[in-house]
Amino acid sequence: MSGLAQLTVAIGVVFAINLLPAFGPPTWAVLVFFSLNFDLPAVPLVLFGALAAASGRFLLASGTRRLRPRFSRERLAHINRVQVTVSANRRRTAAGLGLFALSPVPSGQLFVAAGLMTVPLVPLTAAFFAGRLVSYSIYVSVASVAEKSLGSIVADALTSPLGVALQIVMLAGLAILAGGLRPSGGGPSAAPPARAPAAPGSHR
Repeated sequence: MSGLAQLTVAIGVVFAINLLPAFGPPTWAVLVFFSLNFDLPAVPLVLFGALAAASGRFLLASGTRRLRPRFSRERLAHINRVQVTVSANRRRTAAGLGLFALSPVPSGQLFVAAGLMTVPLVPLTAAFFAGRLVSYSIYVSVASVAEKSLGSIVADALTSPLGVALQIVMLAGLAILAGGLRPSGGGPSAAPPARAPAAPGSHR
């Protein structure tokens, strides 16, 4: 298999992984694996890897947004209230976006949440791409140092109890955001209407 074909396979794997909302292997681990096992050049691997990851997350959020019309009015109102609360402070929102873009925290659930809300997806995806471009560059550039322990690194990334617990917590947060832990009814049932008074002279 040629180097271009190997790079195409690597990018395809990264794109497919980032379509998953949860429990996919970390993209950086996949890029490190292909970098070391197939001796792929770092620059195109990181550049196209970040682009594939951002594209996958964008499609994940866009697909989730298509589900909004299926939600009840009560749940949509709940999601909108959460969005207003989150975006009330622009500085905190910008800081959180920067932390999200640069940190290795799972991003699938965050893009699903963005899809459920009416958050502009293009700026979010652009920030994600820029942040992942930096973080993937770091991981791939130091991959040669960790070559001997690559197997344990990837295994830890896939099976880390902390990572699994973080994914579960974020999924629970998604369920709360979407109202999945709330009764699906439209609130307390209305009291039965009062019986109209009997007309004078009527028989019961």
